[in-house]
Amino acid sequence: MTSQDDLFHPVVELPEPTRRARYDRLVGLDDMKLRLRKEAALLADPRRLRSWAAEHHGGDVAALTLFADRAPLFVFAGDVGSGKSALAESFGCDLADWLDLPVYLYRLKLATRGSGLVGEMTSLIGDAFSHMRTAGKRVSGPEGARAVQILVVDEADALVQSREAQQMHHEDRAGVDAFLAGIDGLAGAGLPVVVVLCTNRVGAIDPAVMRRAAATFTFTRPGGEQRHAVLAQALDGLDIRPETIRKVADLTGPTKDRPGYTFSDLTQRLVPTAIFRAFPDRPVTDEDLLALAEELEPTPVFTEER
Repeated sequence: MTSQDDLFHPVVELPEPTRRARYDRLVGLDDMKLRLRKEAALLADPRRLRSWAAEHHGGDVAALTLFADRAPLFVFAGDVGSGKSALAESFGCDLADWLDLPVYLYRLKLATRGSGLVGEMTSLIGDAFSHMRTAGKRVSGPEGARAVQILVVDEADALVQSREAQQMHHEDRAGVDAFLAGIDGLAGAGLPVVVVLCTNRVGAIDPAVMRRAAATFTFTRPGGEQRHAVLAQALDGLDIRPETIRKVADLTGPTKDRPGYTFSDLTQRLVPTAIFRAFPDRPVTDEDLLALAEELEPTPVFTEER
């Protein structure tokens, strides 16, 4: 079997300060965060749903059977820079606090796709799911989960592209089949394992994968209030006037000629550029931010053609 180091990036135990800060910076996603917390908690520890039913409905709830065989799979879909990967790799901090359990973050290496040799991709994906099942069983017991495992697959469309694509190689089709087998092996097993697929091209994901998803979370570019909240948080301590922050939030919105800024446009381009422009000789000014909001071009909208 392929070693863990060959399949995954270094495993991270959550909560972890850097990722907790990243989670907190994702403002304006409160409803999505709450839904994700509940969905993940019920998949990771099904006993909580039974306890809820017993407390509030006497325990005999037919609808609980609808949850029994759900696949522990989420799809995060949306444009570049919309916060998919950031949330996928950080929501475990919130989950760890809510469940009062350690959460382990696994990130699948893109190299897991293999080199194209017959059977290689199928074997690698099978090994990845075997590792996750083993890890899940290790922290499961009659008293419930002692930890939760989250597997994040970024650029998932490269791994589970629709088998209907005419240009798809036989080995890629076999890889999708292996992924489906891995997910089906987790469905209904009651193991504290959650798989998250992140993609810019949700239309390219194989329909059988999408049908198995317990939930699909759609990410969009931030609206005006979200942009304002992101900027107010990022600019705290720089003595920028509130009216300037509001103006920059307006300037970074969509126009008839271009889309609005993404979350990462604001936090990884606009604000850092303002600081670099001022460093090391002077403070950041309101004028810096207003000028950059006019000058910088937002990330183009990702399309299937691109």
